[in-house]
Amino acid sequence: MDKLTLRDVSVAGKRVLVRVDFNVPLDDSGKITDDTRMRASMPTIYYLLENGAAVILMSHLGRPKGKPNPKYSLAPVAAHLQELLGAAIPVKFAPDCVGPEVREMAFSLQTGEVLLLENLRFHPEEEANDADFARQLADLADLYVDDAFGSSHRAHASTEGVAHYLPAVAGMLMERELAILGAALDNPDRPFVAILGGAKVSDKIGVISNLLNKVDTLIIGGGMANTFLKALDYQIGDSLVENDLVKDAEALTVQANLKEVPIMLPTDVVIGDEFSAAANYKVVEVRAVPDIGGWRILDIGPKTAKEYAAIIRDAKTVVWNGPMGVFEMEPFAAGTRAVAQAMADATENGATTIVGGGDSVAAVEQMGLAGKVTHISTGGGASLEFLEGRELPGVAALNSRK
Repeated sequence: MDKLTLRDVSVAGKRVLVRVDFNVPLDDSGKITDDTRMRASMPTIYYLLENGAAVILMSHLGRPKGKPNPKYSLAPVAAHLQELLGAAIPVKFAPDCVGPEVREMAFSLQTGEVLLLENLRFHPEEEANDADFARQLADLADLYVDDAFGSSHRAHASTEGVAHYLPAVAGMLMERELAILGAALDNPDRPFVAILGGAKVSDKIGVISNLLNKVDTLIIGGGMANTFLKALDYQIGDSLVENDLVKDAEALTVQANLKEVPIMLPTDVVIGDEFSAAANYKVVEVRAVPDIGGWRILDIGPKTAKEYAAIIRDAKTVVWNGPMGVFEMEPFAAGTRAVAQAMADATENGATTIVGGGDSVAAVEQMGLAGKVTHISTGGGASLEFLEGRELPGVAALNSRK
């Protein structure tokens, strides 16, 4: 990695502004239902505290549309952060992220203390990457650390703009994400297998095109497989399909053939007569999906799951983004479960296994396999854009080792 990291600079006696991704899910009572993203930045926070820094954290939460909204306040996050850090480490919460009161709180912060700023997106200037807003954030500190890989694909004031006014380095989470994903793309142990699923192929056209230059096998499942199946003239009934991208699917298939990279598509599928956990369902060959009766493809079939799992288990590097079916509904969860288990088996066999994308991560966590893969990426859109080979603004803005 050619970017400076936290361990390349001195933090002792400095106020350090850290962009974290504390965009965590909250229930109706304001309770955090999954603190994975918060725990992911704990190594960076602890490192700063242990090395004599005063830590100023900033994050967004939800989509408050550029104005204060109590529903999206980071106050519950501050309370939970205090629980994670313990009573010995004071966590203060600012009523805003800029302004005289916030500046006073930042400048009075002592080493070993933590200050969490209120939601950045309460200001429209954040998403607009407004230079003055970025400068106000930068004026709070001596050093900027970006530990929010999940937001690094957005050129916002807190992810890109602030780096123009402070020395800017990668936090430990950011460093790990870039190192593991970068190694997978640039120097993978082979065979290198990529698994792409989820609802839409439109999100992954560029990813597929880039990966065809790198992988040995590409596995496709989920709703996005339907567009490829239609490109091969299969009947897919009432299945989700992006008709305007059928030509793109054809072009990618041609590209794969020229590069001699097999694109694996389902050979059997689980179909339901409605989009519901209570639907009538059955397994059919992919050529036998009824064109009438409301039947639609909702998961890969058992034969396909077995084929995919065998390829995954034999791989040395595996990247997975997107479920194989509607895994939230038990009748259509078996395909995703089989892939998740195969990822765990591949890890045990010595492979590097990487899971990215919110639904894929949710699946491995739901199935109790999160601890049995090499790396779970905290970046959904950021992971996809990285796999696509695009430059991430939040990464590009960090100081280079050169």
